[in-house]
Amino acid sequence: MQIIDTHAHVYLEDFKDDEQVLVLEAKEAGVSKVLLPNIEVDSIAPLKKLVENHPDFYLPMMGLHPCYVAKNYKEQLNRIREELEKGDCIAVGEIGIDLYWDQSNKEEQMIAFETQLNWAKELNLPVAIHARNSFNEIFEVMDALNDEKLFGVLHCFTGNLDQANKIISYGGFKLGVGGVVTFKNA
Repeated sequence: MQIIDTHAHVYLEDFKDDEQVLVLEAKEAGVSKVLLPNIEVDSIAPLKKLVENHPDFYLPMMGLHPCYVAKNYKEQLNRIREELEKGDCIAVGEIGIDLYWDQSNKEEQMIAFETQLNWAKELNLPVAIHARNSFNEIFEVMDALNDEKLFGVLHCFTGNLDQANKIISYGGFKLGVGGVVTFKNA
């Protein structure tokens, strides 16, 4: 059996001093690969460095996380697109809509999400979608764009059965189950 961690942000500063230990312990636990979803322009360099240091273990994704959609999101998207065009990323991610902390940039998040979904279709790459307090908005965008070219995973799914069935009905999508299912209020 092959174990793959499909979503880890271990390129962040918090893990800098543990790089070698993380790889060693993961391999000892039977993990053969780890997928790294990007979050913003500033995380591109450390993500790429980690992949460069461990090319047989880490696989890069490239996207603008909804929590990092700011006033300069169009410039960030341009930079992320440049990285995707290099052809070494395995997915467009982490993308989506997050309305938990802040709803003031909802429109910008929806535009960024739509833009990146279209890139995924154009580049024939899967997407890793983040959704928090935003299933209606996610569905609004995906209803308009879904076709046989759009596929991927809604990672760390926290929705209800109807929302799960809606995502599965798109045809090319899986649901990722994260650690939140172990919470008492799950």
